Parts: sequence; structure tokens; C-alpha cells
Amino acid sequence: MSAILRSILSFGPAFLAIGYTIGTGSVTAMIVAGSTFGMQLLWVLLLSCLFSGVLIYAYGNFALVTKETALYSFKKHLKFGKPMAILIIIGVSFGQWNSLMGILGISANILYEMIAMYFPSVSEHKYAVVLSIAVLVIGVMYSILLIGKYSLFEKVLVIFVSCMGLSFVLSLFVVHPLPAEVVQGLIPVIPDVEGGKMMVAAFVGTTMAAATFLSRPLFIQGKGWDISDQAQQKKDAIVAAVLVFLISAAVMAVAAGSLFHEGQKVTKVLDMVTALEPIAGKGALTVFFFGTLAAGLSSVFPCMLIAPLLIEDYRSGKLDTQSKQFKIITGIAALFALTIPVFGFNPVKGQILTQVFNVFVLPLVILGIILMINNKKLMQEHKAGYLLNFVLGLALLFSIIISYNGVLGLIE
Repeated sequence: MSAILRSILSFGPAFLAIGYTIGTGSVTAMIVAGSTFGMQLLWVLLLSCLFSGVLIYAYGNFALVTKETALYSFKKHLKFGKPMAILIIIGVSFGQWNSLMGILGISANILYEMIAMYFPSVSEHKYAVVLSIAVLVIGVMYSILLIGKYSLFEKVLVIFVSCMGLSFVLSLFVVHPLPAEVVQGLIPVIPDVEGGKMMVAAFVGTTMAAATFLSRPLFIQGKGWDISDQAQQKKDAIVAAVLVFLISAAVMAVAAGSLFHEGQKVTKVLDMVTALEPIAGKGALTVFFFGTLAAGLSSVFPCMLIAPLLIEDYRSGKLDTQSKQFKIITGIAALFALTIPVFGFNPVKGQILTQVFNVFVLPLVILGIILMINNKKLMQEHKAGYLLNFVLGLALLFSIIISYNGVLGLIE
């Protein structure tokens, strides 16, 4: 058992990447897509995860070779690096803080629903219970952040991500789509219906998360890896991409298998309760809820971390979780996260919209790393080869098309 745990913990940065990528926003997008379009958007998920894995690898390799972080390098080595880095900080922080509101709102509601399932009397005090849960959850998370040790963040995320993955895969054994639908979902088609373009953009915004790539050098720095760990870094990137695909596809498949053929559309994650209960029963329902909750909690950490990390990256290129600035900004993020529970808003539609906004900063993030890994002065003999450049070029083209698609979706 200790050998298995050591093996899992050796993939620490991969779990942080999964924490950034799969949250309640991602789960919501997968459930809404699965219940509305079946498995039609599986090809978008596959392409997004493929490009994500390559980008995680490229940013990680750059960090191992140069010992520099992303935004600091953009500012230092690129002609228009300074305004580019500032735009990225604003765009990514805006997206992640908005996601944080939705994540906490949905997570608190899921905990409330799980309690109400077994203790119906609490339903009379829903607002007070949901708000109390939200305050407790964000308070515990902020307390862990104040300790400020990378190894602790990593261990907490390993627990959440493992619970999330196991819960969704177990749910897949209860309800699943037909194999023919899965194969058909790999054929590239954008659903020609209202909201189809928006959903494709949201998919890419949530699975090709710019924050995942930008934070990669900082977390590699926190892990203490150097050039001798290139093979481990590559394996870690592959594990992150594969797990994101498997977990996300499992969520979409559960929604497609249980809801799509029944004609039941999901507008919020909690709709899954009434839809799954007749098929799965309370036990399986609790398992799925637990997975969704773990998805939310695994994203609270990274979303709170992102703004101070990007600012520190831009200023000095160092990961400093003990600074006063780090504690103040994460404290503001914690208070900001309580917006939805305090006002009692429905976070789901807003969260899908937030995922769409995430795609607009993505082309800049991809362009930046293409320029950096082709800088011979910096990378020397580790300069990017033809294959890596080709795949990153495709990723850039894909992100531009999806950003354009997102604009059309917003206009519609």
C-alpha cells in the first residue's frame, strides 16, 4: 500500500492539473452536454485533452530546461511580453474567480442535498444551511492555504481527485450509453441547435484551461524537479491528460445514458438527483454526488491560488506561498467565493458562460509557449522538434477556431 501511495504522489503536479481542469463547472458542462446532445461532443473532449497534454508537457519541459516560469519569461524575453502577460493575468484570474463563485455555490448545495436526502427536516432552513456549509468549506480551505506548503496542497488534491474519479467511474457501471453512440461521438460535428456553439466553446474552456498550463512551471518548481526529471515530467503530463479525458467522458456518458434518451435536459447539476434516483437508487446517487462534490472541492484550491501565483510569476518567477500578498489575495478570493451562497443565485448558467470566456485568453497562452520553446538561446539542444511544433500549431489553430465559435455563441 505504501508503494502504491508513493507511486500516486510521484504524479503530484498531474493532480493539480486535474484539479484546475475538472471542477463543478466542468462536471456541469459534461452533464448538460450529455443530457442535451448524448455523446455527440466526445470528439471535442478528445481533441481538447490531447492538446492539453501536449501543452502541459511543453510548459513543464520549458520549466525544467530554463528553470524559469511562464509569465516571467514572457515579460523578460518577448518583445510584447509585458502587455501579453498582463492580459493573461487579468483574463485567467477573471475566469477562475468567477468559476470559484459557482464552484462553492454548487458544492454547498450538493452537501445540503446529501444531508436533506437522509434528514428531510433541514429543508425548512435551506438558505441558512447552504450558507453555513459554504462558510465552513471556504474557511477550511483558506486555513489550509495559510499553512502554505506545496506538499500539503498536493496531498489534499490527490485525495479529492481520486474520490472524484472513482465515484464517476462507479456511476458509469450503473448507467451508460450504447457503444455505437460512443463511436459516433468521435466524428467531428457541431450540433446545429440553439446553444450548440456555446457548449463547444464551454467544453474547450473547461478542458483546455489556460490556468493549468501557466501554473505548471510553478508547481514543478514547488515539486523540486530539474532536468533529470524529464521522463517523469512527460509521464506526469500524459497521466493528467488521460485522467481528465476518462473522468470527463464518464460524467458525459452517465448523463447521456440516463437522461438523453428520456428527453430530460439538465439545467443544473442538482437536476441529476431526480433523474438518476429511479435508475440508481439512493446509494448510487450518493456516490455520484460525492464525485461531483470532490470535483468542486478539488477546484477550490487551484482557483484561490491562481491570482497570487500569476502575479508572483510575473514579478519574480518564484512560488512564494508564505508572503503577505499571497495571504491577502487568497483571503479576498475566499470572500468573493461566498457571493452566490450569500445572495442565493443559481450558479450554473453563469458558470457555463464563464467557461466560454476562458477560451479567449487561450490563443495567447499557446502562442507564448510556442515562441519560448523555439528560442534556441534559452532552450539550446532542448529546442522543440518538428512534431511538437506541429501539434502546438494545430492546438493554436483549434483555439482560434473555438474562440471565434465562442463569439458566435455569445452573439446568438
